[in-house]
Amino acid sequence: MKIIQETQGLEFELLQGSVEIDVVEVCYNSKNVVEDSIFVCLKGARFDSHTIINEVVKKGAKAIVIQEDCSYPEDVTVIRVKDTRKALALLSAARFSYPARKMVTIGVTGTKGKTTTTHMMKTLLEQSGKKVGMIGTNGCFIGSEKIPTVNTTPESYELHQDFQKMVDAGCQYMIMEVSSQGLKMHRTAGIEFDYAVFTNISPDHIGPNEHADFQEYLMCKSLLFSQCKTALINLDDEHAPYIIEHAHCHRLYTFGSDEKSDFHFSNIQYVANKDFVGITFGVCGKESFENFDVHAAIPGRFNAYNALSAVSVCALLGLNKEILTRGLEHIHVDGRMEIAYKSDHCSVIVDYAHNAISMESLLDTLRNYHPKRLVVVFGCGGNRAKERRYAMGEIAGRKADLSIVTADNSRYEKTEDIIADIVETLKPTGGKYLTIPDRREAIFYAVKNAQDGDMIAVIGKGHEDYQEINGVRTHFRDREVVDEAVKELL
Repeated sequence: MKIIQETQGLEFELLQGSVEIDVVEVCYNSKNVVEDSIFVCLKGARFDSHTIINEVVKKGAKAIVIQEDCSYPEDVTVIRVKDTRKALALLSAARFSYPARKMVTIGVTGTKGKTTTTHMMKTLLEQSGKKVGMIGTNGCFIGSEKIPTVNTTPESYELHQDFQKMVDAGCQYMIMEVSSQGLKMHRTAGIEFDYAVFTNISPDHIGPNEHADFQEYLMCKSLLFSQCKTALINLDDEHAPYIIEHAHCHRLYTFGSDEKSDFHFSNIQYVANKDFVGITFGVCGKESFENFDVHAAIPGRFNAYNALSAVSVCALLGLNKEILTRGLEHIHVDGRMEIAYKSDHCSVIVDYAHNAISMESLLDTLRNYHPKRLVVVFGCGGNRAKERRYAMGEIAGRKADLSIVTADNSRYEKTEDIIADIVETLKPTGGKYLTIPDRREAIFYAVKNAQDGDMIAVIGKGHEDYQEINGVRTHFRDREVVDEAVKELL
């Protein structure tokens, strides 16, 4: 295909060669270069592929896309663009014949709630008989088939490749988590989402390799709402006015707890019995909207927001009230308030909470279910900011009845040193705690010593299926260890 000419929205300067050349593939990794391909040079934090143009031309690349001044052979087409990452996204969409346009597309962004919200939408749509593709933290799903992913929002080429697989498999809907990094790196450039959801935002992902400051983080989140037809914004978030002000879409709806919202919840009830732990609440809308109740098997007020955004989008899509009411009664999201065990004796929850904000929110949520004791098993990642350890230690000491401090992904740090940092702020709170460096032993201890009415929260790793110690990854999944402990001890 004459991809340079056929790519919509691609602005460039032709430096040499011809835009009418036929190209068979788009490449950005030198290992994947094939004969008659177009190679897009990307400048990263550690490597700049503008330096390997001669190498990729020898491998068969007949066109090069650059953004920096550099040298290149005379016998190759070269175009210069303002941002090669954006160009890669646009070229990739054209390479796969714009597969996203062949499905109803829904994007969800926010600091918390993306994974749960997208899974809720997928569950509701599938119960209405639709075939759904989904991309996010937990992987790429094409119907029930799961394909692992590296990033929450994959690189743009892989993104469109996955979209094409979804179309080939007959998917009518595509739901994806859209990360701030993905937006910053233009991975979704050229996609006009049919629906886009803003869940919330709080200070996170700020640092040398992510966002320079909170304002940049917020700005990147807002970019999604300049590439969608319909926006749904959490009006309860303090930064909602900024998102709304910077949204450029055809329709904009709001959701939240206030009656001013287009969709709002009412009468939240926290339900916990032998067969069900979750929430029920009413969904109310404006004007001719027919109100209904929702039953969701996932605990917490914050999950009322996630469920509300999911059912609101699905209501706009025309799903019937029966599905919206009962469709989430058996919702299961790996590592997100996942009820790993429930009996009259005790409950065990597995969750991804891995920073102070999410930890405090989770413990406050579980306290609403009035456990006899609230026990938390957690650690902190190595080679990451120590401030997270101090904050989580202090919160555990104040919010939990018993903290069992253990390993997370220690990476190249000593687990004992990380635990010591956590205990430094936990101990002064007066909260009860134990230190058990081996995470499996810590989980087994919590289950073995559970008292009637206890609620145990195993947090920090959630859906992850590995543990990294001394730079080596081994298979480890909290849910599996909980299952083993319950089977052996209870």
